[in-house]
Amino acid sequence: MLIAQISDMHVKADGELLYRRIDTAGYLERAVAHLNALDPRPELVLATGDLVEAGKPEEYARLRRLLAPLAMPVYLIPGNHDAREALRAAFADHAYLPRRGFLQYTVENLPVRLIALDTLVPGKTHGELCAERLDWLEARLGESGRPTILFLHHPPFDCGIAAFDGHRLSAGDQRLAELVRRHGNVERAMCGHVHRPIQVRWAGTMASIAPSTAHQATLDLHDDAPFSMMMEPPGVALHLWRPGTGLITHMSYIGTYEGPSPFRPTQ
Repeated sequence: MLIAQISDMHVKADGELLYRRIDTAGYLERAVAHLNALDPRPELVLATGDLVEAGKPEEYARLRRLLAPLAMPVYLIPGNHDAREALRAAFADHAYLPRRGFLQYTVENLPVRLIALDTLVPGKTHGELCAERLDWLEARLGESGRPTILFLHHPPFDCGIAAFDGHRLSAGDQRLAELVRRHGNVERAMCGHVHRPIQVRWAGTMASIAPSTAHQATLDLHDDAPFSMMMEPPGVALHLWRPGTGLITHMSYIGTYEGPSPFRPTQ
């Protein structure tokens, strides 16, 4: 089974550019075309938050149009730039989204069980998992011992980029880690928010962050690094599930590059 992860699309309304210069909608359009052209093609897409820039209905309307050409199902969760009710209204036909409350749900009947977590704190950059959301997760983890993937926007760990470590999952992270350790069947926690491909050993399993489909955070590991970005190549994460091996993750960079060609020229 092949799962694609896109993240941090920051879509603006029609005719608007992010920071007056980044065409995030155009980047997402290219990401969708890239996913559709992959061979083998992913069975589904996880979109891990910051779907739009300001949580506005017109932004979600544009996001919906941009995602419509996807040849596979897409599962959405909010990030700190999103708004629950506007997201819920724009994708009301996505039956997996709860009709009220937090946007947390499970995806069953796949080789790997998927559990979506909602870390949004309205008006704040950091993320939280309150007792209600964690109680829900504890109940879901107790339902099955099947291999499971968690996906959430805010990483529950430090990534070494100071500007983002100050705005990660900052409440509920310890209990989340305890739940993951206790149940032992979580294969991966997949996150967004940081706009870079990052992997870490966490809570007895693996956690990872996907790059943005548009702009990336600057890779600056100094303690006093400023908050800045780079127009490095956008990408998507591809998570390959193989029984007996587990989850294998690759980065697929969006764009046109020379190749493929043999490592050694043929005579």
